[in-house]
Amino acid sequence: MTELQIWTMAAVIALVTAALRFLPFVVFNGKRKTPATVEKLGRLLPCAVMGMLVVYCLKGMHFSALSGFLPTCIAGLVVALLYLWKRSTLLSIIVGTLCYMVLVQQIF
Repeated sequence: MTELQIWTMAAVIALVTAALRFLPFVVFNGKRKTPATVEKLGRLLPCAVMGMLVVYCLKGMHFSALSGFLPTCIAGLVVALLYLWKRSTLLSIIVGTLCYMVLVQQIF
């Protein structure tokens, strides 16, 4: 692949990405009411994505040894409790990830 092809491919990818980001603002520019289906998806998809991420994170747990499930359970509990306390998704995910990494690397 030549350098020109690489730059052309990068430019096309950047343009398509930008177009997909700006398209909703062009289609739903405030002059029209947003369709009920789109509003419903906007409410439901964040929860569905978080649920899928939880399932993905927990799918590899095995219960044959403490190190197979205890770090994941502790970190998950830290995430849940911190979110209930502070109501900050980003903070709870960062602290939960750090907690999991410390548990896996240093303790288990």
